Amino acid sequence: MTDNWLSPEGWLNQLITAVNDALWAYLLIGMLIACALWFTWRSRFVQFRMLGEMFGLLSESATQYDGKRHVSSFQAFAVGVATRVGTGNLAGVATAIAIGGPGSVFWMWLIALLGSATAFVESTLAQLFKKRSRDSFIGGPAYYIQQGLKLPWMARLFAILITVTFGLSYNSIQSNTICGAMDKAFGFDPLWVGILLAAVSLVVVFGGIHRIAKVSSVFVPLMAIGYLLLVMVVIAMNIGMIPEVFRMIFEDAFGVSQVAGGGIGATMMSGIKRGLFSNEAGEGSAPNVAATASTSHPVKQGLIQALGVFVDTLVVCSCTAFVILFSGVDTTSGLNGIALTQTALEAEIGSAGPVFIAIAILLFAFSSIIGNYYYGEANVRFLTRSPRAMFIYRLLSGGLMVIFGAVASLDIVWSIGDLCMALLTLCNLVAIILLGKYAFRLLEDYRVQKRSGIDSPTFHRSKMPELELECWE
Repeated sequence: MTDNWLSPEGWLNQLITAVNDALWAYLLIGMLIACALWFTWRSRFVQFRMLGEMFGLLSESATQYDGKRHVSSFQAFAVGVATRVGTGNLAGVATAIAIGGPGSVFWMWLIALLGSATAFVESTLAQLFKKRSRDSFIGGPAYYIQQGLKLPWMARLFAILITVTFGLSYNSIQSNTICGAMDKAFGFDPLWVGILLAAVSLVVVFGGIHRIAKVSSVFVPLMAIGYLLLVMVVIAMNIGMIPEVFRMIFEDAFGVSQVAGGGIGATMMSGIKRGLFSNEAGEGSAPNVAATASTSHPVKQGLIQALGVFVDTLVVCSCTAFVILFSGVDTTSGLNGIALTQTALEAEIGSAGPVFIAIAILLFAFSSIIGNYYYGEANVRFLTRSPRAMFIYRLLSGGLMVIFGAVASLDIVWSIGDLCMALLTLCNLVAIILLGKYAFRLLEDYRVQKRSGIDSPTFHRSKMPELELECWE
């Protein structure tokens, strides 16, 4: 209905879309690429040179601290991947291809390869400036902005932006995708699916970070392995088409027709936007959970979260893109989001395809909902210690916004999400550009210890006496 302000044709969606286009086209994409290139160069290509070290760190158990239980490196990795691997991989990739064409996939790959260095920097800083909390560590951009930059107003601004972006806006996107998939596969009423999803979400989010970490460390490996196994079957069925798919992606990314028609800009923007939504490198989200891990050196969690970017975009997003491009489904037909992914899989394996995607997206997106909730929780605690404020936030994040996403249109929830993501990322990029020098010093310290034969490098705050660090005794 055109008179509905929440409809795709409504004035609110048109206004948000116009602001989004201006932010992304003229500012954010340039900053993302420039920062990623600088961090890659300054860290001496850490995301490639230390890939083996990243995998080795996954098995490291939580360091004992003050005799309390803490989140392990793998659990922090699982929560980080839980928020990355979800709607962005199954619905976001489809949206990118529908809007920007197959060439969008190339730009998703590029922003992941370069952006993993950005993810390393922000998560290392989160570990460095983390604080003690009641039952775990706590930290993130709001904390390193306040302690490292001494700009409390900017720290509060970031805390508000990430709470709105992840705890509220992104949870409506996850819910919208789940309900859309269930409607297509089973004909379930989105409203009732949303109400049930909200009820389950509230049970989990009231359990705190340890329950979130436990749920994510079980769900994430199972759902990722199941989805990847199915895609491997589809790829094996279409093995002869792989060269053609790569040709399609690269030609569309740099083709003469795209350059001549001005379409390369739309392709870049679509790929980078959906790539950032999926892998979150530079957005300032993963550092919030990276800070909760108990580890002996800040660089360890920086490396682990950089690995999460690889897993998300280069593996899971690529799988979805290949399924869509193998299927031959007309990506310009108006199908978008999760419906396009379901239709593509249906073309490959039959009627079981939409059902499998509905179940997979339920697990992917539900783990994202509870992970997104925690990002907001960490920052609500930064803003206030009021139990009432936390209670209200939990009801909004796990309840109201989940139900809103169930009944709102796909266009409006993604438009709001893109706007929130742009503002949040800009704030975080400014902070990590100014604080990145500490991450590089930590990386050099880590490398020196490894070269001297120390298997598990450690850090003590006396190595950076100019900083007021609460932890790292």
